[in-house]
Amino acid sequence: MMRQLLVFASKTQEMQTTFNIVTERTNTTNMKKYTLYLLALSFVGLFLANQSFATNPLIMDQFTADPTARVFEGKVYVYPSHDIPASPGRGRTNWFVMEDYHVFSSENLTDWTDHGAILNQTNVPWLKRTSFDMWAPDCVFKNGKYYFYFPVGGRIGVAVADKPYGPFKPEEKPIAGANGIDPGLLIDKDGSAYMFWARGRISVAKLKDNMVELDSPPQVITNLPPRGLIEGPFPFERNGIYYLTYPHVQNKIERLEYAMSTNPLGPYKQAGVILDEADSGCWTVHQSIVEYKGQWYLFYHDKDLSPNFDKNRSIRAEYLSFNDDGTIKKAVRTLRGVGIVDARSKIQIDRYSAISKEGVAVSFLEATNPFAGWKISLNGKNTWVRFDRVDFGENGLKSVNVRSASSTGGLIEIRLDKADGPLLAQVEIGKSADWKIINAKLQSIPTGIRDLFVIQNANNDVDLDWIGFE
Repeated sequence: MMRQLLVFASKTQEMQTTFNIVTERTNTTNMKKYTLYLLALSFVGLFLANQSFATNPLIMDQFTADPTARVFEGKVYVYPSHDIPASPGRGRTNWFVMEDYHVFSSENLTDWTDHGAILNQTNVPWLKRTSFDMWAPDCVFKNGKYYFYFPVGGRIGVAVADKPYGPFKPEEKPIAGANGIDPGLLIDKDGSAYMFWARGRISVAKLKDNMVELDSPPQVITNLPPRGLIEGPFPFERNGIYYLTYPHVQNKIERLEYAMSTNPLGPYKQAGVILDEADSGCWTVHQSIVEYKGQWYLFYHDKDLSPNFDKNRSIRAEYLSFNDDGTIKKAVRTLRGVGIVDARSKIQIDRYSAISKEGVAVSFLEATNPFAGWKISLNGKNTWVRFDRVDFGENGLKSVNVRSASSTGGLIEIRLDKADGPLLAQVEIGKSADWKIINAKLQSIPTGIRDLFVIQNANNDVDLDWIGFE
């Protein structure tokens, strides 16, 4: 199925190129064609969105980075930048290449809908070149409209829509006086709007009520680290405290830090680290923080789908919490992420919650196609993997399917909640280099949200792709 989706996505890119040729000019007739183009791509995005990703990374059919998460119309909408591989005539080799924006939405942080491309660099009327530098965007709602802020060509533009997924129509001119990248918006409790952005340091200005002009001169945020790259500002307010979060290179790669204030314009005081540098060595990180249904979440990116090239990135999400004094507790990077997984789905246990100290390895299913996902290998005695937050519902499930391969054959046990918890099933894995789906009856009928342990007690080597219940 994934291969079919990738082929369809390739054809979608051809459609996009065709539409871009049609919509290169900005007169009235072509703007109508541009609207049709966006509607077509939105349909394509919906067609491609029939897979569940409750784990990290959130999106598995394309590269995504710099996620801004917002709550609109009862859903979480994520507006990331879109990394693409460089090719002749499209971007700079061995650098970031970004030509458009997609938007994704979810009600449960498990099932994500790709609404398609909402803006392409060729549709920006004031951009006179194809710069492939559509960096981190943001989107806010005010006055009954959705305002999408995007940096390209060293300036910041605005596109406006009636719905959070578009179609978005770009303004004829960029925001005067705001030169830089990574716009981050704050709508205060009194309705006032502020825009933060980066250009070596972080600046802020109040916006006019029309949301497309500055209402005050830009001012540089002081009291931030004096050395090392600072970019990607994302502001938010909680309990009367204003937070300014930003990536900062303290050593060699970026980590997430934050400052606090009692006023959106500052002064801000450095308050600590939200997320340490990535063990993967990914040079950049970019963040947003959002509250949804009473829980706070941190959205950011790493290089899961491109471990050897950190200019093709993938967005992630983690739980976030606060201390009593309002400071932010440091988040932990995980593979498991934040979604609750339906037991009837293909549970990607390689996105584990925990593993045994030895004998467990994760690798790509296909070395040349990272979008196909990963497998987990249990090699030797007493190896196990834990995967938490699996929803078995209230209806009785009777069997489990396991997609597996093994050079030795072996027996795995599936237990509930802990390594010596109730036995759910024993699955005999046959000796085969080919992937096979093996079915086994359940020895008990679980209900509700439970944790899974998959255990191998013998000295065998077993590869697992996914498990699912029926």
